Amino acid sequence: MPADIIQSIGEMLINRQQSIAVAESVTSGYMQMALSTAVDAAKFYQGGITAYNLGQKSRHLHIEPIHAMACNCVSEQVAHEMALQVCNLFNSHWGLAITGYASRVPESNNELFAYYAIANAGIIMKSGRIEPPDGESDQVQLYYTKELLKNLEVVLEHA
Repeated sequence: MPADIIQSIGEMLINRQQSIAVAESVTSGYMQMALSTAVDAAKFYQGGITAYNLGQKSRHLHIEPIHAMACNCVSEQVAHEMALQVCNLFNSHWGLAITGYASRVPESNNELFAYYAIANAGIIMKSGRIEPPDGESDQVQLYYTKELLKNLEVVLEHA
């Protein structure tokens, strides 16, 4: 994990007296683990949720189920909803979300990609699609985690 980026994120949030929470599926806990490793993580990191399927994403993160069913829970809209709702769930200033595919499956046309969203105060600050290089699923998950942390750091630097 990029310790320097994680530490930078933590310092910016602590200095602003703000907190963050994570909603993830494709990274299956990697984002939560990464943020928890920062020095003084308890001063900014509220926690996270790993919701891997439609039922759990709908129940805990209130994603719109009809759209989610149509796209197998993988779209920019789903990432937006996850990021916004995790702020409410954990009472945090910032919300970070990612959903996608870490292995090639027919539902994704055998492509690897993920959608992410970064929310603050009820507004999506940044969102997009990440396309990893080929690799084993755990390496793809780590790639997504690192890319999302880089994006978060940039957003915080300009917020």
